[in-house]
Amino acid sequence: MLKLLSLILITTTAIFFNACSSKEVYEPKNVVDSWAKAGSSDVTIENIASDSALVQERKVLVEGKVLNIKISDNYKLLGYSDGWVISSNIDGNLTMQSVENSAKVESFDLKKTIATASVKDDVLAVLFIDNEIALYSISTKSILLKEQGDTAVVVNSKIVKPYFKDDLILFSTLDGKVVIINSTLKKKLRTIIVSSENYFNNIIYFNLVDNKIIAATGHKILSFSNKEIRAKYDIRSVVDDGKTIFLNTKQGEVVALTPELKENAKVKFPFAHFLGMIVTSDKLYVLEKEGYLIEMSKDLLEYKVYDVDVDDGYIFIDDKIFYVVDEYISVE
Repeated sequence: MLKLLSLILITTTAIFFNACSSKEVYEPKNVVDSWAKAGSSDVTIENIASDSALVQERKVLVEGKVLNIKISDNYKLLGYSDGWVISSNIDGNLTMQSVENSAKVESFDLKKTIATASVKDDVLAVLFIDNEIALYSISTKSILLKEQGDTAVVVNSKIVKPYFKDDLILFSTLDGKVVIINSTLKKKLRTIIVSSENYFNNIIYFNLVDNKIIAATGHKILSFSNKEIRAKYDIRSVVDDGKTIFLNTKQGEVVALTPELKENAKVKFPFAHFLGMIVTSDKLYVLEKEGYLIEMSKDLLEYKVYDVDVDDGYIFIDDKIFYVVDEYISVE
């Protein structure tokens, strides 16, 4: 009996270690050098929103600056919008703090957990965790509109805040839709489906590119203007330069698309796990989990691989800088 137990233990251990040792990771054939524009940062990333980060002492990093604003304990940073830092707690208490005047604070008691929010002028746009969307007047605290969406069971952490464009507010929902609201009429104009998967189907990227709505979940990317065009990819992240859309996939691909989602180019890096991308005027930079920065031409025909430090923890992209916990990697 003892020999049998020992054999089972040895066999199980061998299987475990063989499984661990057989895990495939990205191994570039040629690494040029260590990336020079990198090192220890003055900030430590403790949590992130789509456009800002919570750093030490619960201060907020926005556009390369640490603001003279602190987020209260038990509050989550939701983002930066129209001169306001927005945060909330699990009970739906939302706080707006003015960047220009830290003593200027607006508060809302919205009664339930908030996924994200943004502001323009007197309008606060809120997406709740149950996928309800709502508009509020900041000055009167009155509700202007409410629309209940379908509940999303499991979502990706990359939640997109409401997007203001002229008299439109475009909500990127947690169940893979874009809901277009007329802020003047306080009326829903249209709902566009990006994808219809059961899990991790929230919008993770939204922008207007070449006057087209471009939105992506982890499963599909949509281009919408006069017609709806969709393309299927297992998407990790998306960026654009105003002309070209770049996405990377769970299969280790980097793909360049036109605003009509025509595939211009594609390169595969076997077993790569991409953490994010930055696009500049002439290059695309892709950060890889094993500690590599891939510098690519925007036509994807040429690339170089550099060593960088990548630790486990929060990664925040601020313009042309990757912040990795307490390290930075600048591409300019």
